[in-house]
Amino acid sequence: MATTTASLEIPVSPERVWRLIGGFGSLPDWLPYIPSSELGEGGRVRRLGNEDGGVIVERLEAFDNAARTYSYSILQAPFPVTGYRSTLTVHGVPGRDAARVEWSGVFTPDGVGEDEAVALFQEIYTDGLAALNRTLTTRTG
Repeated sequence: MATTTASLEIPVSPERVWRLIGGFGSLPDWLPYIPSSELGEGGRVRRLGNEDGGVIVERLEAFDNAARTYSYSILQAPFPVTGYRSTLTVHGVPGRDAARVEWSGVFTPDGVGEDEAVALFQEIYTDGLAALNRTLTTRTG
């Protein structure tokens, strides 16, 4: 199994960050390369459309509102991996009104080398957190 993690400190309260990203269907609100999300199975499955018209289907595996974290697995996607499970968590930054957002994943490369698979998800997570930061720091309230 391969793993990768990206994290970013954002100068916004953890509560405000979680209000934006804590909903399983909220990716289009902050992730520009995912313009659509449809929830199914009582909110436990999301069908995402990417900017190229591709489809990604993910299942919510764990959710903890108090800890500001959720984990999900991929059911269908154009990625060269199997056994994918990812976790998105919002942490408080001690002594500051800021949040540290962490996005991590574990998976088995399929048809590509481990370095290539890790680089793919590292880029997705890093770019996604940068987009989250832009969304939160350019909005008011």
